[in-house]
Amino acid sequence: MLNKKNNHYDIAIIGGGHAGLTTLCLLVQAGFKVALIDTEDPKTFKSKGRTRTTAISYGSAKVIEKTGIWNDLLKKACPIKNIQIMDGSGSPVLLKFESASLNKDAFGWIIDNNIIKCALYDKAKKYKNAAFYSMRRVIDFKNHDSHIDITLDQNEKISANLIIGADGRHSFTRKHLGLKTRNWSYNQTAIVCFVNHEKSHNNVAIEHFFKEGPFAILPMPDDEKGKHWSSIVWSEDEHVKKSILTYDEYNFILALKTRFPEFYGDILGCSARLSYPLTFSHAQDYIAPKCALIADAAHGIHPIAGQGLNIGLRDIDVLTTLLIEAKNKGKNWQSHEILEQYQSLRRPDNMIMAGATDKLNSLFGSDFGTIKMGRKIGLNLVSKVKPAKEFFMRRAMGDK
Repeated sequence: MLNKKNNHYDIAIIGGGHAGLTTLCLLVQAGFKVALIDTEDPKTFKSKGRTRTTAISYGSAKVIEKTGIWNDLLKKACPIKNIQIMDGSGSPVLLKFESASLNKDAFGWIIDNNIIKCALYDKAKKYKNAAFYSMRRVIDFKNHDSHIDITLDQNEKISANLIIGADGRHSFTRKHLGLKTRNWSYNQTAIVCFVNHEKSHNNVAIEHFFKEGPFAILPMPDDEKGKHWSSIVWSEDEHVKKSILTYDEYNFILALKTRFPEFYGDILGCSARLSYPLTFSHAQDYIAPKCALIADAAHGIHPIAGQGLNIGLRDIDVLTTLLIEAKNKGKNWQSHEILEQYQSLRRPDNMIMAGATDKLNSLFGSDFGTIKMGRKIGLNLVSKVKPAKEFFMRRAMGDK
């Protein structure tokens, strides 16, 4: 790790989550001197057990592979080999995707969030040109002709040639830069937990659409005792009279049984439930002089297709590639021209994905007869038209 006495850096990353750590690993490998500033104590997340899971698409795995941790992650990941889509109570499988039809081992992998973060952190700590400011908060930064001065709490000051904001949906970086966003609430709450079921999930991921919101079942690795587990994301109308969060475990499991397909067998237990509100946000600009936003700091979308972190990783791949290529060619890598290239390459793609997830949630959230019939006809058509089906499968994989 770097000696912090020389407190000027090529790049300062604000935010030490998955996005910030991945970005740091890719940049320090290329010889950049990088500071990472994060409010969390590493001991906190290093001591956590299982938390939430993330679906890492085939395309995103290629980005993570560049950090050098992917092979280790694979040992703790569960591949998604089949995706089944259903619509409404009592619905049969209307659309089925199989990775083998694309000659791929998997569409993606389900991995515990904390496992990914710990692996990235352990990798990042090994680099001599990385500096960590943990349990620290940025309270101000000022742009100068040649650099940016950054003030941390406890009156500590550092400087950098470029700031990357990776500090999430409530990004301080974005707000401090005055970058405007479009925001709205879906008036839904996502309830997540791990579910122990009698029979194997057979590497199947389920996306089941209900009027009150989507219900996803995602395959997880068996535990050390051979027990079968899946994680769920249950979207609930936030105005419901009695939330499933208030159910005791017995009644919650009864409710789960009505939503799990029969091939899972009996529901034997579940972990503690976590919840978070579902909202939309998209920055009108991702960049400012000597500053760039990535991942959730730039865009937060509905989890209906499990693409949140995946499109963030595409941001990271594009931005770091542009910076590294410019540096290797002796160009001014922190120039506004480079940042504009990043924005022009990423914002349109993110807008498409954000719009698609928003419209999917609206479309599948309607129980109006004509719309419901149209959905089923549309899904059946996609199932039968090979080029259309292959297009959607490749989008799910993040493999354009």
